[in-house]
Amino acid sequence: MSPDEGAAGVSRRLPRSPGAILGVLGALTAFGPLTIDMYLPALPTIQRQLSTSPAAVQRTLSAYFIGLALSQLAYGPLSDRYGRRKPLFFGLSLYTLSSIGAALAPSITMLAAMRGLQAVGGAAGMVVTRAVIRDLYSGRAAASALSTLILIMGAAPILAPLLGGVVLDVSGWRAIFLFLAACGVLGVIGVALVLPETGTRSRPTGIARTYFDLLRDPSFIGYTLAGGFANAGLFAYIAAYPFVVIDLHHVSSRAFGFWFGANAVAYIAVAQLNRLLLRRWAPTRLLAASTVMACAFALAALLMAQRSLLSLAVWVFLFVGSLALTGPNATALAMEGQPLRAGAASALLGTVQFSIAATASWVVGAIGERSARPMATVMLACSMLAFATQAMSARRARALQ
Repeated sequence: MSPDEGAAGVSRRLPRSPGAILGVLGALTAFGPLTIDMYLPALPTIQRQLSTSPAAVQRTLSAYFIGLALSQLAYGPLSDRYGRRKPLFFGLSLYTLSSIGAALAPSITMLAAMRGLQAVGGAAGMVVTRAVIRDLYSGRAAASALSTLILIMGAAPILAPLLGGVVLDVSGWRAIFLFLAACGVLGVIGVALVLPETGTRSRPTGIARTYFDLLRDPSFIGYTLAGGFANAGLFAYIAAYPFVVIDLHHVSSRAFGFWFGANAVAYIAVAQLNRLLLRRWAPTRLLAASTVMACAFALAALLMAQRSLLSLAVWVFLFVGSLALTGPNATALAMEGQPLRAGAASALLGTVQFSIAATASWVVGAIGERSARPMATVMLACSMLAFATQAMSARRARALQ
């Protein structure tokens, strides 16, 4: 089936209660933004209490991204070989234990290590979620289902900073990680009660050969890179925005949640608009339009970087919203031709994308300038690379038709 075909590509294995399945998948997908966003208001506090630097605190984000990137390579083949549920149980258990470890961390080094282990556990949900979607859907239906997940998981980036700010004020930053540990326990219960086994339990010829074949697939790697660069722009914003808003513009940690939550609302709203647009336009066209918009909005944010917070926030709001068109469509296009190795494809996609995101967040901190310009510069660079890679993929696809 072509990526541009209609929603007729729904799998015959679709369970009787797709709403409940999407609900659990959305909750598992929400672990990512919840784990990242809930402690964002606490970053300046962690810096002070652990007697470290902003760059060192930002490296706890990089550690999380690196953990997500590397661990997904293992979960993909495991979910293809042993099914979707077993890797989830292992990952969520590790996530719970490492969250407790983060709450008890005595130093920034130990906190970064626990954040890395958190990512290793949480990565199971990200890999298996995409694989289950590919088990059940294809084509525009897959892109629409991914947009639905964004709606379900969308409460996390809105509520997480707000909740994190409240927990920080009431109980301190360590309580944030205890809350995340409780979420891990609830995740195990949800998978046990609701999520069926959708995998085929195939026997891949070899992990290395599978990944090598995927890397040789120009459509897969092209759309993966397009989504990865867009995702990197998003995480550059995530890594820097707390310091821009709280430290540079002197907004309280609790009020920061409203500034951050507004951007999350934009992301959710545009993701749902994507579902409607898919009825008329192909994912390739929407992906192209979204990368152009991201470049324009990031450039405007760079020009406004030295102005008032409101002047900057307007363009950041639009930038984050545009990425909600990029993510679901790039992922659906990358996964489209991978029905027999969906787990491995999902894993490699996540590894590539979060490796780029980890690099982008590190670059923002390494620049070291106390302004919004490093954030906006990296956002613009990532958007331009996303535009270039999707354009090359689309051109190659047209040449093959």
